[in-house]
Amino acid sequence: MVNMADERDLIEILEENNPIDIIKYISYVHSPQCGAIATFSGTTRDTFEGKTVLELRYEAYIPMAVRCIKSICTSARSSWNLNSIAVAHRLGPVPVGDISLFIAVSSVHRADGLDACKFIIDEVKASVPIWKKEVYTNGEVWKENSEFLERREELGVQDRTQGCCGRKDKVEEAPNTKSCCRVKVKESGGDSCSIDKISNTP
Repeated sequence: MVNMADERDLIEILEENNPIDIIKYISYVHSPQCGAIATFSGTTRDTFEGKTVLELRYEAYIPMAVRCIKSICTSARSSWNLNSIAVAHRLGPVPVGDISLFIAVSSVHRADGLDACKFIIDEVKASVPIWKKEVYTNGEVWKENSEFLERREELGVQDRTQGCCGRKDKVEEAPNTKSCCRVKVKESGGDSCSIDKISNTP
C-alpha cells in the first residue's frame, strides 16, 4: 500500500489483493462539524457492450498517480468548502462485484461534498496514470476511460487508433483488434501531470 496524507487528505494506492475497506475511509473523513459525507464507489460490473466481464485489472505509475490525486484534491478544495477527502484505488485484479475505487468527501453542507466528489472521480478517470484491462470470457483488452478521451479532445489531441488502448511503456495486441497503442507518462514539473498517448499505427 502506498499512501500520502496531509492533515485532511488520505490518498492510498492499494497493491494487488488488498480490498478497499470503505468503513476506514468514511471514518477518516467523518467529523462532528460536517453535515454531509459524499461517497463514490467504483465497482466491477459483469457485462460491457454485451460481453461477459470476468474481472478488471489495474496498473499504475504509483508515484505520479499519488501526486496527481493530491493535486486533484487541492483543486477540489479551491472550489468547494471541504473538510476531509479520502481516495483509495486498487491495483491488480478486481473481480465482478468488488470495489476498485472509493472516494469519500466530508463537508458542512451536502452540495459542496456532492459536487466535489463528482469532480474528483471525473478528474481521476481523466488524468491519473492508472490503466485498466477488461478481462472477458473470450479475451481481454486495455481500455481508456471516456473522460480521458474527452480530455484529449478538449486539448486538441488527435487519436488515430481504432482498436485498443494500452498502458505505460507497453504495447500489447488485444484479441480481435487491428491496431494498438501505448501510453507514455511524462512529468511536466511541479504537481502537474500529463499523459502522452503514442499510436503504434502508421
